[in-house]
Amino acid sequence: MTDLGPRIEAATARLNETIVSKPKTVIVVFLLLTAVFAGGMTAITTDAEATDAFTDGLEEQEALDAIDEEFEGPFTTDQESTQLIHTSSDVLTRGELLAMLTVLERVDDRPDLRMESANGPATIVAQALDENARTPAQQRQAIEGATNAEIRQAVRAVADEPAFSAIVSDDFSETEASASASMTVISHDVPQEFDDDDLTDVQTAIDSLADEESADIRAFGTGVVNEEFENIIGDSLAIVMPVVVVLLLAFLVVAYRDPIDLALGLFALLMTIVWTFGFLGFSGIPFDQQLIAVPVLLLAVGVDFGIHIINRYREETVQGFAPLEAMRTANNQLMIAFIIVTVTTVFGFGANIISDLGPIRNMGIVSSVGIIFTFLIFGLFLPAAKLEVDRLRNRYGVPEFNSTPIASEESSLGRVLSISATVGQRAPAVFVVILLVVGGGMGAYGAGVDTSFDDEDFLPPEEEAWYVEYIPEPFAPGDYTVTETINLLEDRFEANQDESITIYVEGPFEQDHALEALESPNSDPPESLAVGPGGEADAQSIVTVIQSYAQEDEEFAALVERNDRSGNGVPDRNLDRIYDELFASPAGPQAQQYLTEDRRGAQIEYSIDAEASQAEVAADGAEFAEEFRYDATATGMLVIFDAITGIIFDSAIQGLILAVALTAVFLVIAYAILEGKPLLGIVNVFPIVIAVAFLIGTMRALGMPLNAMTATILSISIGIGIAYSVHTTARFIDEYTDSDDTLDALTTTLSGTGGALTGSMLTTSLGTGALALAITPVLGDFGLLMAMSVFYSFVGAVVAMPPAVFLWARIDDAGSIRAWLSTR
Repeated sequence: MTDLGPRIEAATARLNETIVSKPKTVIVVFLLLTAVFAGGMTAITTDAEATDAFTDGLEEQEALDAIDEEFEGPFTTDQESTQLIHTSSDVLTRGELLAMLTVLERVDDRPDLRMESANGPATIVAQALDENARTPAQQRQAIEGATNAEIRQAVRAVADEPAFSAIVSDDFSETEASASASMTVISHDVPQEFDDDDLTDVQTAIDSLADEESADIRAFGTGVVNEEFENIIGDSLAIVMPVVVVLLLAFLVVAYRDPIDLALGLFALLMTIVWTFGFLGFSGIPFDQQLIAVPVLLLAVGVDFGIHIINRYREETVQGFAPLEAMRTANNQLMIAFIIVTVTTVFGFGANIISDLGPIRNMGIVSSVGIIFTFLIFGLFLPAAKLEVDRLRNRYGVPEFNSTPIASEESSLGRVLSISATVGQRAPAVFVVILLVVGGGMGAYGAGVDTSFDDEDFLPPEEEAWYVEYIPEPFAPGDYTVTETINLLEDRFEANQDESITIYVEGPFEQDHALEALESPNSDPPESLAVGPGGEADAQSIVTVIQSYAQEDEEFAALVERNDRSGNGVPDRNLDRIYDELFASPAGPQAQQYLTEDRRGAQIEYSIDAEASQAEVAADGAEFAEEFRYDATATGMLVIFDAITGIIFDSAIQGLILAVALTAVFLVIAYAILEGKPLLGIVNVFPIVIAVAFLIGTMRALGMPLNAMTATILSISIGIGIAYSVHTTARFIDEYTDSDDTLDALTTTLSGTGGALTGSMLTTSLGTGALALAITPVLGDFGLLMAMSVFYSFVGAVVAMPPAVFLWARIDDAGSIRAWLSTR
């Protein structure tokens, strides 16, 4: 290791010499690479299916997909479908029914909208009035030809039909023949090559037709949701990025105080974004809501690098050094720090690659590659460009506006930043122990932070934020209605959308014991499923369909009784004949909801305890599935979302542990090789661990859960925050080597590099905090937490690091921890 350190330093010196001696070559190479990556930006695709990407590969989702594919529900077809959601004071009046049928008629007149059939209150009431009214035009005529009294009578006549009650709101009154909301399902006859984009086009066209007829009717479906998700990406970028740029510009003006240096810094930031988005296009990774945060993170790191290189260069020039020598010194000193920051940041960002969730994994990949690009551009290109620009300045007599560093030992900011060095010198061990205790307490408290996953995390809230109405064109977002529609369906159709889980069972269901095997576990279910009057499960399955139809048909009842040897109402022989009779009967469509045509797959729907948590229900469902004789899987959106929630939590904790472990090991090895002082690696990690503990404690205190986006914040905090510790340590080592006085070295470090850290913290925290303005909650929470993370990391580097450095210096002077302890 003793020989390796000098060799690394020599290699770094040679690289820096190339940068400062051949700046034009470096600039040309980087500009050519930028042109190449710009070409890749044209290949970027977007992923509009925000939540679908999280469910890929989940066993629970695969079971649900099998159910959707193999079972027939009352409104499911082999084709795509669109829902028309109708709201009014009373959607069952003559005028409102006519409005809906007029929309259906206009849709039917458009061959490109591929309407095969429609089923809703208006069509059902029209056919109750005229059973021969098959088309929307005929149904409209039936309604037009009826009196209000006849329409109310028709509504009452169909009120008890399941097909009708399932599509009117919970406030439906049979007496008044009224309801405040309804849904009408349009089935589309589509060719095999019909894809999501085609469905989106169809549903948006239907929505436009509905809006032209009545503002109270809107289209809803997969295509509408996908379009909204896709628009969210563009609208969020349109809102966030200008704010980020303005904030960065404002603080970079203060940090650089020179328009030419400012332009250089901004151009380097632009190159970073171009390279990263070009990689995105070349790699084929789709751009989704997760990746909106990546350019903001890269700007944050790029600003940090840029401020450090320009500020350190200025520290040398104000002492009278020529530009070439000043840059050689600045870059020699910063290059090692930049490399360490880049590696540790890649560890922090890249730790998300281990996630089982695709979007989080993609974010880890893209952000890690982007950080490497940031290092190359700011570590190699920016110094070369700065030297070349300064040469041109001197040649053409362009004056410097302000070339002083941000802070110095004589400045007010420098004196404030260096206070912690004086304080930390007095009792460093005591301060370190206090910080460990307080940080440990915050971490323990934060361990109880909630975890969540929900579609609505990715959608704008129903009530838009107050600032949205003040956003000018062309940055103003469009109208978003999906959340409002989802809330309406949950609020007004609650009785028809009871929380439940589904058990998907695979087996030979013509065997004599098959139905008994389905029914027997129901007598002793887990607690959250024991909602029956006697503590049994409340299940709907092929068994309940058989029993229900047996009560209606005597001949079928006799068939069941003859084949029920146990006498419990569940047939246990000749099941193939019973199925044939059942599927050919009026109960056949209902039976198809629970048993596949080949009799090898069944689903059972279970009601659940309304007071049980999602985690309890999911755990009980998984436990219950083990009780079945055949292969069984618990599924349903509640179970799927709980599975994703668990993976999110695991990803957050595993990513944090991996990031801390890799960072600590790397820093210990790096400082052992470079300086022969491995304990400096622990000193580096100490402040950022305290910062992360405070961050997770703050999350719990503010009620901000770990979700699809914020789950990445813990490891990313390591990646972003470690830069503050590394830059502080790197400068301290240089000053300490020259003076061998810990207090003087820390004072110079905190007043000099501390000024750059302050500028970096302000620009980074406010820049990332701008994500809080995004129109989706998931991005807003991430932006706010990122800003807090940066602030905590800065405070850790300035406040927590000095006592740790003093403690390290005393141990280093003693020769070892054991020797130091023996003198206590």
